[in-house]
Amino acid sequence: METVKAFLCFGNLQEDRMRNRSVAFVVRDGKILMEQLTYDGRTFYSLPGGGIEDGETPEQAVIRELKEECGLDGVIVKKLAENYIAGRTEHAFEVSVPKEQEAIKGYDPEEPLDMQSIKEVRWMRLNEMSEKDRAFMWSYGLLAIEGFFEEVLTWGDAISYPTESSE
Repeated sequence: METVKAFLCFGNLQEDRMRNRSVAFVVRDGKILMEQLTYDGRTFYSLPGGGIEDGETPEQAVIRELKEECGLDGVIVKKLAENYIAGRTEHAFEVSVPKEQEAIKGYDPEEPLDMQSIKEVRWMRLNEMSEKDRAFMWSYGLLAIEGFFEEVLTWGDAISYPTESSE
Protein backbone atom coordinates (compact mmCIF):
# COMPACT_ATOMS: atom_id res chain seq x y z
CA MET A 1 0.00 0.00 0.00
CA GLU A 2 1.42 3.38 -1.01
CA THR A 3 1.77 5.99 1.73
CA VAL A 4 0.21 9.33 0.94
CA LYS A 5 2.37 12.22 2.11
CA ALA A 6 0.71 15.38 3.36
CA PHE A 7 2.57 18.47 4.45
CA LEU A 8 1.59 21.82 5.92
CA CYS A 9 3.94 24.76 5.92
CA PHE A 10 4.73 24.02 9.55
CA GLY A 11 5.11 20.32 9.92
CA ASN A 12 5.46 16.83 8.59
CA LEU A 13 2.12 15.05 8.73
CA GLN A 14 3.29 11.92 6.96
CA GLU A 15 3.50 9.65 10.01
CA ASP A 16 0.76 10.99 12.29
CA ARG A 17 -1.85 13.41 10.98
CA MET A 18 -3.44 13.83 14.41
CA ARG A 19 -0.33 14.47 16.53
CA ASN A 20 -0.60 17.75 18.42
CA ARG A 21 2.35 20.14 18.22
CA SER A 22 4.03 22.99 20.09
CA VAL A 23 6.09 25.79 18.53
CA ALA A 24 8.43 28.38 20.07
CA PHE A 25 8.74 32.07 19.28
CA VAL A 26 12.24 33.11 20.34
CA VAL A 27 12.98 36.77 19.57
CA ARG A 28 16.27 38.68 19.75
CA ASP A 29 16.75 42.26 18.59
CA GLY A 30 13.51 42.18 16.57
CA LYS A 31 14.43 38.93 14.80
CA ILE A 32 12.62 35.61 15.13
CA LEU A 33 14.49 32.32 15.38
CA MET A 34 13.52 30.20 12.37
CA GLU A 35 14.47 26.81 10.97
CA GLN A 36 14.90 26.12 7.31
CA LEU A 37 13.26 22.77 6.59
CA THR A 38 13.06 20.56 3.53
CA TYR A 39 10.31 17.99 3.15
CA ASP A 40 9.62 16.08 -0.03
CA GLY A 41 11.60 18.59 -2.11
CA ARG A 42 9.88 21.67 -0.60
CA THR A 43 11.99 24.13 1.36
CA PHE A 44 10.46 26.63 3.79
CA TYR A 45 11.02 28.31 7.14
CA SER A 46 9.31 27.31 10.36
CA LEU A 47 9.36 28.11 14.04
CA PRO A 48 11.23 25.54 16.14
CA GLY A 49 8.81 22.93 17.42
CA GLY A 50 7.26 19.57 16.88
CA GLY A 51 5.02 16.82 18.11
CA ILE A 52 3.88 16.42 21.68
CA GLU A 53 4.89 13.00 23.00
CA ASP A 54 2.63 10.72 25.06
CA GLY A 55 2.50 11.93 28.66
CA GLU A 56 4.06 15.30 27.76
CA THR A 57 2.40 18.69 28.17
CA PRO A 58 2.51 21.27 25.35
CA GLU A 59 4.83 23.33 27.57
CA GLN A 60 7.25 20.44 28.11
CA ALA A 61 7.20 19.66 24.39
CA VAL A 62 8.11 23.19 23.28
CA ILE A 63 11.11 23.33 25.65
CA ARG A 64 12.30 19.85 24.55
CA GLU A 65 11.90 20.64 20.85
CA LEU A 66 13.80 23.94 21.19
CA LYS A 67 16.69 22.07 22.83
CA GLU A 68 16.73 19.26 20.24
CA GLU A 69 16.39 21.45 17.16
CA CYS A 70 18.33 24.59 18.16
CA GLY A 71 20.45 23.64 21.20
CA LEU A 72 18.77 26.29 23.37
CA ASP A 73 17.56 26.10 26.97
CA GLY A 74 14.36 28.09 27.08
CA VAL A 75 11.85 29.33 29.61
CA ILE A 76 8.25 29.96 28.63
CA VAL A 77 7.23 33.61 28.86
CA LYS A 78 3.59 33.06 27.88
CA LYS A 79 1.25 31.04 25.73
CA LEU A 80 0.36 32.96 22.57
CA ALA A 81 -2.12 30.82 20.69
CA GLU A 82 -3.85 27.49 20.34
CA ASN A 83 -4.78 26.71 16.74
CA TYR A 84 -6.79 23.84 15.31
CA ILE A 85 -5.30 22.86 11.96
CA ALA A 86 -5.72 19.63 9.96
CA GLY A 87 -7.31 17.71 12.82
CA ARG A 88 -4.74 18.58 15.45
CA THR A 89 -4.00 21.30 18.00
CA GLU A 90 -0.94 23.52 17.61
CA HIS A 91 0.25 25.43 20.70
CA ALA A 92 2.44 28.52 20.27
CA PHE A 93 4.58 29.95 23.07
CA GLU A 94 6.85 32.93 23.51
CA VAL A 95 10.08 31.48 24.91
CA SER A 96 13.03 33.32 26.42
CA VAL A 97 16.60 32.03 26.16
CA PRO A 98 19.74 33.42 27.81
CA LYS A 99 21.52 36.02 25.62
CA GLU A 100 24.81 34.13 25.87
CA GLN A 101 23.33 31.02 24.24
CA GLU A 102 23.74 30.72 20.49
CA ALA A 103 21.31 28.79 18.32
CA ILE A 104 22.81 25.82 16.48
CA LYS A 105 21.37 23.47 13.90
CA GLY A 106 20.16 20.54 15.93
CA TYR A 107 18.34 17.42 14.81
CA ASP A 108 15.00 15.64 14.78
CA PRO A 109 15.45 12.37 16.69
CA GLU A 110 12.51 10.85 14.81
CA GLU A 111 14.33 11.16 11.47
CA PRO A 112 17.37 9.17 10.30
CA LEU A 113 20.60 11.18 10.59
CA ASP A 114 21.15 11.08 6.83
CA MET A 115 17.61 12.36 6.12
CA GLN A 116 17.28 15.30 8.52
CA SER A 117 14.72 17.93 7.49
CA ILE A 118 16.41 20.76 9.44
CA LYS A 119 18.87 22.48 7.08
CA GLU A 120 19.76 25.58 9.10
CA VAL A 121 18.64 27.83 11.94
CA ARG A 122 18.76 31.60 11.63
CA TRP A 123 17.38 34.82 13.02
CA MET A 124 14.99 36.53 10.59
CA ARG A 125 13.12 39.83 10.41
CA LEU A 126 9.57 39.81 9.08
CA ASN A 127 10.70 41.42 5.80
CA GLU A 128 13.01 38.43 5.20
CA MET A 129 10.14 35.92 5.31
CA SER A 130 7.82 34.78 2.56
CA GLU A 131 4.16 35.85 2.66
CA LYS A 132 3.18 32.28 3.50
CA ASP A 133 5.63 31.99 6.39
CA ARG A 134 4.48 35.36 7.78
CA ALA A 135 0.84 34.22 7.62
CA PHE A 136 1.70 31.42 10.04
CA MET A 137 3.47 33.92 12.31
CA TRP A 138 0.26 35.94 12.61
CA SER A 139 -1.86 32.86 13.35
CA TYR A 140 0.57 31.83 16.08
CA GLY A 141 0.15 35.14 17.93
CA LEU A 142 3.09 37.25 16.77
CA LEU A 143 1.29 40.53 17.53
CA ALA A 144 1.25 39.65 21.24
CA ILE A 145 5.07 39.72 21.37
CA GLU A 146 6.57 43.04 22.42
CA GLY A 147 7.57 45.22 19.48
CA PHE A 148 5.69 43.47 16.67
CA PHE A 149 2.33 45.20 17.16
CA GLU A 150 4.18 48.52 17.13
CA GLU A 151 6.03 47.50 13.96
CA VAL A 152 2.79 46.70 12.16
CA LEU A 153 1.38 50.13 13.10
CA THR A 154 4.21 51.74 11.09
CA TRP A 155 3.21 49.93 7.88
CA GLY A 156 1.22 51.70 5.20
CA ASP A 157 -2.40 51.09 4.33
CA ALA A 158 -1.83 49.79 0.79
CA ILE A 159 -3.48 46.50 -0.06
CA SER A 160 -1.08 43.75 -0.99
CA TYR A 161 -1.62 40.10 -1.71
CA PRO A 162 0.73 37.58 -3.31
CA THR A 163 -0.09 37.20 -6.99
CA GLU A 164 2.33 34.42 -7.86
CA SER A 165 1.59 30.80 -7.23
CA SER A 166 4.52 28.43 -6.85
CA GLU A 167 2.37 25.38 -7.55
